[in-house]
Amino acid sequence: MYLKRITLQKEKLPNDNHFPFSIPVIKRLDQLDISSNVTFFVGENGSGKSTLLEAVADKCGFNTAGGGRNNYFDVHESNSALGNFITLSWMPKVTNGFFLRAETFHQFATHIDSIDEGSQAYGGKSLHHQSHGESFLSLFQYRFQQKAIYLLDEPEAALSPQRQLAFLRILHDLSANGNSQFIIATHSPILLGYPDATIFSFDDDSIQEIDYEDTDHYQITRYFLDNRERFLHEILKDE
Repeated sequence: MYLKRITLQKEKLPNDNHFPFSIPVIKRLDQLDISSNVTFFVGENGSGKSTLLEAVADKCGFNTAGGGRNNYFDVHESNSALGNFITLSWMPKVTNGFFLRAETFHQFATHIDSIDEGSQAYGGKSLHHQSHGESFLSLFQYRFQQKAIYLLDEPEAALSPQRQLAFLRILHDLSANGNSQFIIATHSPILLGYPDATIFSFDDDSIQEIDYEDTDHYQITRYFLDNRERFLHEILKDE
């Protein structure tokens, strides 16, 4: 494990209430201690989990449009306003890694093709010549290596349930011996089930460690599967 702590420099925060400083979780953040090789951020959209993950990527020197330290391309609104106001504590520090933004993966794939890296580095086939799910798995299989930190924002976006299970195998192979670290923002109850991971919930305006069975993702999914007809009747019935 490499990244040990994320600290917000509150004394340096601007005196305004603009995004992202208006997010309640960010307002209340002092420091977040990381104690696992695999850490999940969960919470509703807008809760701040992706904002904090992007700030960590910025502080790591990764391209906040998506990619590693040597991937230079840009997308609209890819800069992190929060990155200048956090500090990262390492032991030891690593410079290898990758930041995955699911919504900008197409631009990353175009960037890879433009530098003539695609066919060599991703299984001998351009990422654009693979399905969305195949290209994600190719990234995980061929780009992700040992002794690195990986920051993934909703990697399940392109992965079927079966491919999410395949990703869990890759995650385990890389992280089990402590040579790779993952911080993942996700809505997937499958990914969240990874054993011995730490889950931080960004709901209720603060960051709290939570058990897998206490996440909304697990509880709602289980209730739906166990009570599908009743659940659908309740949400679809006429007022």
